[in-house]
Amino acid sequence: MLLLVDAGNTRIKWAIAAPDAAPGDWTAHGAVPHAELERLQAAWAGQGLARAIVSNVAGHAMEAQLTALLAPLLPAPPTWFTSRAELKGLRNRYRNPTQLGSDRFAAALGARCVAPGKNLVVATCGTATTVDAVSAAGDFLGGMILPGLGLMLGALARGTAQLPQVVPGATPATFADHTSDAILSGCLAAQAGAIERACAALPADLCIVSGGAAASVAPLLSVPHWMLDNIVLVGLHAAAPFLASDSAPA
Repeated sequence: MLLLVDAGNTRIKWAIAAPDAAPGDWTAHGAVPHAELERLQAAWAGQGLARAIVSNVAGHAMEAQLTALLAPLLPAPPTWFTSRAELKGLRNRYRNPTQLGSDRFAAALGARCVAPGKNLVVATCGTATTVDAVSAAGDFLGGMILPGLGLMLGALARGTAQLPQVVPGATPATFADHTSDAILSGCLAAQAGAIERACAALPADLCIVSGGAAASVAPLLSVPHWMLDNIVLVGLHAAAPFLASDSAPA
């Protein structure tokens, strides 16, 4: 069985697939916050894992923790997924291709897998929100990074004297009639506005929206979009046949 892992800044997402399964066709999947990392060993034990592919943007400490956790479960070290100049027909036009976050490159691969031959904007709404452009011809053109919805809300609470901490909830009116809704409305508009600006600039045939805050942001979009969970894992799955069975950590 193949284990796919997306270690982000807040959560570790994972999926398990049979060797011949199509990308996104998983026998099991889940997510845990960093503080509950040890729960993963029980979830993965007994699954007959033969191989793991890991995208990690959570730093060297997370890499070490995952290495130790996976060691007794795998016959060989995991493949640490990194961005590169080209993979599976996706050409990376970043100035330094290896500098592109592995999650962004994997998300672009996943988006092309589910919507081939289209100009795509790939928006991943997590701790940070990334908004990337992929041409119909298969060029990763670059993108933008902005604070995620939670970071925006938290920054207003921490950086002002009288504004409260707000948590995402029901979508408020654009012109809200009290402060908490006004904060949420403004931060949601900033997220959706960045995505729509990218879609207009490409221009995009479709926007793929993923990430923990996608359910809050996607309803505000006025552009054609699909909300797809775990687009990074879909990309890792699509990349699996093109990767060596093991590699050293980046």
